[in-house]
Amino acid sequence: MTITRAAILHHPRSEGAAGFAREVATELERRSIAAGVCDAWAADVAEVAANASVAIVVGGDGTVLRSARVLAPLGVPIVGVNMGRLGFLTDLSPRDFYNRLDHVIEQEWRAEDRMMVRADIGGAATYHGLNDVVVSRRHPGRPVYIDVAIDGARVALYRCDGIIVATPTGSTGYSLAAGGPILAPAEHHLVLTPVSAHLALGRSLVLQPESVIELRVTSDDGAIVSIDGQEDMPLSGAGVVTVRPSEHGATFARFHDAAYFYGELAERIEGQLSSPVNSGV
Repeated sequence: MTITRAAILHHPRSEGAAGFAREVATELERRSIAAGVCDAWAADVAEVAANASVAIVVGGDGTVLRSARVLAPLGVPIVGVNMGRLGFLTDLSPRDFYNRLDHVIEQEWRAEDRMMVRADIGGAATYHGLNDVVVSRRHPGRPVYIDVAIDGARVALYRCDGIIVATPTGSTGYSLAAGGPILAPAEHHLVLTPVSAHLALGRSLVLQPESVIELRVTSDDGAIVSIDGQEDMPLSGAGVVTVRPSEHGATFARFHDAAYFYGELAERIEGQLSSPVNSGV
């Protein structure tokens, strides 16, 4: 079924991404497909994406994370085009995209649904993330005290740098760097990972699909709540963040089979380990 309208979202500070987005729009309009181009952080991005058959997101993982939070409530599938560094969330290079453009237009892809995470902060604000919710210390050098309960059962009082609650998508991000496990992207479990926990259980916990986590900050200094590493909110001492699976989910248009994830993951991790920056060369 041919798409009728595409939203093309790009990184705001990458001229290469913006230029590629304009080129794609021109090509789609040449084929009588309406195309709207927008900075992924623009105030009117939801309007541009409304009623789109697909969103072509041009940039790196950060651009995809931002776009997913906007697109998930709209139910618009994402085609990620990597103009960044790692590109865990993007499926295609610019050349690959043009090679598969006919498949994009005919919606000949594998739909991959990714769970998201929801954070209710003090009963006053709600946020949704694709990667993770992190409650962390406000000041360098001072630990944060976080009392953790899961499904109403108290787990521990953590004296730590922070607590990460990650989705399977986010399990290859900050949670992995903090020692957490890698989950297959289509799983529906949250992972709780403490960061530099002192005199407490320092291992990750893989939770039941519908588990609810309560993070109660007991530090006088309060804490910072971060969504996908992009939206930060201060949290006062005695503040509470309730984290659960989101009612929204992100859909990615994939052009490889599901097993491709494992080979790609191994290749990218090996590439990072052997890079000059990480090898000390």
